[in-house]
Amino acid sequence: MIFMQNETVDLRDEQIRTLSLPRRRYGVLASLLFVTMDLFYGRKRTFSKFKVLEVIARVPYQAWEHVAYIAMTHTYAAPNFARRIFEFIKESRSQQDNEQWHLLILEELTQRKGIKENFLLYRIIPQFIAFFYYHVSWLLYVIKPSHSYRLNADFEDHAEHEYMEFARENPQFDTEPFVSEFKADYGNYDNLSDLFRRIGLDERIHKEESLARIEAARFGLK
Repeated sequence: MIFMQNETVDLRDEQIRTLSLPRRRYGVLASLLFVTMDLFYGRKRTFSKFKVLEVIARVPYQAWEHVAYIAMTHTYAAPNFARRIFEFIKESRSQQDNEQWHLLILEELTQRKGIKENFLLYRIIPQFIAFFYYHVSWLLYVIKPSHSYRLNADFEDHAEHEYMEFARENPQFDTEPFVSEFKADYGNYDNLSDLFRRIGLDERIHKEESLARIEAARFGLK
């Protein structure tokens, strides 16, 4: 999956589409994760809370990539199967990199706005949550890949809706320019509203890719 941030797309329409649809029925693990985040960071959507979200968002792709590389060492004698694994690794890397750009941009925004953050809450605890989530994603993938894909689809659906809601509840973002050192890497947007709509759309793409992998796994394709 290659993410083309500068493709022609009406981000307002994509926001309306997301907000017009119900959220997924989240599983127990995803619900536990969201409750944990609300306990630590509150239910209010903030720049800092989204940063924590992005620290965690990269984790499943790292776990899948790790398992896939291990599999590569045992399947290189079967070139066709090894190639399929390698393509999967490239897709996971692309998704992981996309989440990394989100994190870098959010970190840049919090610094530009002079937002003060508690070191324990926003540096240490997210690493513990990510560590736990990594091992859960890894274990589920080893047991049955579709379980790990479903957990990720829940997480990405949550992120998609949260970003689109964030843009809706902050109309002042429509007139706040998007200024970033990462425009050339991620994309150039007129304002912060479009930035968050684009990130929300990225999360939908991640979700749809995980759902597609569940279907592929059902038919033995992955």
